[in-house]
Amino acid sequence: MSSSFMEGKEHQLPIATATSAKAQTKVLDSVVAMKALSKLGGFHAGYFRISLSLCGQALLWKTLSELSTDSRAIRLVVRLLPSATYVLLWSVALAVLVALCFLYALRCFLRFRCVKAEFSHHVGVNYLFAPWISWLLLLQSTPAFLHPDAALYRVLWWVFSVPILILDVKIYGQWFTEGKKFLSMVANPTSQITVIGNLVGARAAARMRWEEIATCMFSLGMAHYLVLFVTLYQRFVGCNSLPAMLRPVFFLFIAAPSMASLAWDSISGSFGTGSKMLFFLSLFLFASLVITIYFANLFPSRIAIMYCVAHTFHSSYSPCKKVKNASPAIPFHAHSSSHRVGWLDAIDRLPVQVSRPALFKRSMRRFNVAWWAYSFPLTVLALAATEYAQEVEGGVSNALMLVLAVLSVLVTVALIVFTAIKARDLLPHGNDPFAPPCSP
Repeated sequence: MSSSFMEGKEHQLPIATATSAKAQTKVLDSVVAMKALSKLGGFHAGYFRISLSLCGQALLWKTLSELSTDSRAIRLVVRLLPSATYVLLWSVALAVLVALCFLYALRCFLRFRCVKAEFSHHVGVNYLFAPWISWLLLLQSTPAFLHPDAALYRVLWWVFSVPILILDVKIYGQWFTEGKKFLSMVANPTSQITVIGNLVGARAAARMRWEEIATCMFSLGMAHYLVLFVTLYQRFVGCNSLPAMLRPVFFLFIAAPSMASLAWDSISGSFGTGSKMLFFLSLFLFASLVITIYFANLFPSRIAIMYCVAHTFHSSYSPCKKVKNASPAIPFHAHSSSHRVGWLDAIDRLPVQVSRPALFKRSMRRFNVAWWAYSFPLTVLALAATEYAQEVEGGVSNALMLVLAVLSVLVTVALIVFTAIKARDLLPHGNDPFAPPCSP
């Protein structure tokens, strides 16, 4: 009797062990799945920088393929590429945009509190315009199967433009109604995306010959762009609240006037004086961000010496103390016997303040999604240069178009290569300063 009881118990032990192992496996699988879904839910709206760049490139290649100006260099490049290159690029941009929209929808489902926090974040809320801008750019760059006169084209324009107008009411309204959301406190370079959204919508409406709607959206965007541009130039407290990782978004200073020139070109029917003024402004801002960096790298010590000498002869204070008052970015001590900074130390530190490469140096230490902020503004600038070259024929305008187009393509290709090589660094790791602080 006892032996049969022991034999039955021995048979039950493996069954119980197998059952518990299966249960543990299911628990582990569910934990892994939850972690994977949680990581996928970490794709915030800032990842739409990728779709902005790719959709902008698709529009650039379509514009270049339809050139009417006598630009032999551009035509040679376009003819060397297969005819399906543009369609392939458009398809890739569409696939990436659909994937990002799916991931963000997953974020809304899994981390709705994070989405609400992002909606209240002074940087995150601006990138909520990015998916709709991407769709409008993709709509304007569609191949021949969808024309602006088609009914589907007009329906899609409304689908992609209405969310932009709703966000306009939210953001522009709070700038002058809510005490904690004053423009001087929340303005930063990413705020220009709100303007770009209206300008892209205006250009798409003008292509459908909806002149009243196009003018309405253009005036709405430009009115707020003027206020925003002046606010950012004055460098209020809120303008300096951008993490070092996100400093590539300073290139958005180029994108807004470039897109404005394109929008007014479509509304007026020609790249006239207004479009040229906006294009020249974008060229100047581009030179301010890029060309001056080269000279600051060549002569950093001379700039520092001249800076110190100028303050020595024009102020009764120490030059080091003057630098402290000029900018809180350089931690100079006050002019006292116990905290005196020497001339050599001042000269060593001053290039960090004067030289613009320091603005982007910290953001370039590790690859992240913010790097994609370089591509879209350069692409829009190349688009504006293309329209300018068609209006003002000549060697200089064609050379400018060629240089900017090649530069934008090279930057985009480089970013694609970096993304493919360092895809793991692009995934959300929970330490992205763009993501609002919230629990998963």
